Amino acid sequence: MTSVTQIPRHPHDVTREWLSGALGVEVASVDVLPVGTGQTGATYRVSATYAANPAGLPETFVIKLPAGDDAVRDRVVLGYRSECAFYASVADRVAIPIPQVYHCEINAEATEYALLLADCAPAAQGDQIAGCEAGQARLAVTALAGLHAPTWCDERWLTFPGLAMTQLDEAGAKGMGDIARMCAATTVERLGEKLGEADCATLTAALDVITPWVSAPLGRFALIHGDYRLDNMLFSPDGEQIWIVDWQTLGVGLPARDLAFFTATSLRPELRSAIEADLVTAYHCALLGHGVTDYDRETCWQDYRFGVLQAPLICALGLVFATGTDRGDDMFVAMLRRACQAVRDLKTLELVQEVC
Repeated sequence: MTSVTQIPRHPHDVTREWLSGALGVEVASVDVLPVGTGQTGATYRVSATYAANPAGLPETFVIKLPAGDDAVRDRVVLGYRSECAFYASVADRVAIPIPQVYHCEINAEATEYALLLADCAPAAQGDQIAGCEAGQARLAVTALAGLHAPTWCDERWLTFPGLAMTQLDEAGAKGMGDIARMCAATTVERLGEKLGEADCATLTAALDVITPWVSAPLGRFALIHGDYRLDNMLFSPDGEQIWIVDWQTLGVGLPARDLAFFTATSLRPELRSAIEADLVTAYHCALLGHGVTDYDRETCWQDYRFGVLQAPLICALGLVFATGTDRGDDMFVAMLRRACQAVRDLKTLELVQEVC
């Protein structure tokens, strides 16, 4: 990755001159078009032609820039810092499949950044509202082990400066619990009629125990994606490959929180119930294949059940703090319904009482 002097703030700033500096070759022309949902940033496809291309660089890339809305940008600067930190300092140390990064740059205040990635087209983004099928789910959970296993219980990551979510002390855990309860109340107020009485009750009860949940001394941690769901995954047309994107919620915590968040929000409840035991086994086997030891499948299953509270927590935080859209509300309703059903099916609240 190289450094250039001017970070583009808008798509029209992604000029021939800027791209030439970022890639280290002479670019003859550039075309920039928007792609993606743009919830926490602005994503564009960059098409380039070259005066000369001895390195065989691709003709298209994807570039992420900060959100155009200043209010959104101010809320997610920590996410921008985390994403750049992941590609600059973590990507080469883990085995999770991600797009190749060609340029990564951020200013000191983390208000401006540019992330130039390989274009994985014709790969398609997962559909969070529709949910995924069994084959996609298996790809996702085995890929996840490639993030967790290389960072498993490695204390260097506890103080990694690029984390958006860290392990919390007593005061931090209490603060998170207070925020969670506020988000639960706001979510019930905004979406209660669509969620229904049972899901509202489950959501409220789940977010009422976040303080002991995040404080539980389970003794296992790794780097976690934090928002491991379909919208942050790209699938090849043949269904054989997956790429994980959007590393703005990089954190450290119980690894199975990522696993449970994915299954609880990205699978329809009937499919999740039918295949989740096999998915946990596939994830556990992948961890062992990447070198994790002294972690049996039964403990993995209990961590999975315990980790399900990641789903209602992240959904409620996202609903309250993200910019609202019609599709966004529909997405949160679908995810929360699935998550609350998973909390009930897996008896997660009962497990939290036992553990904490």
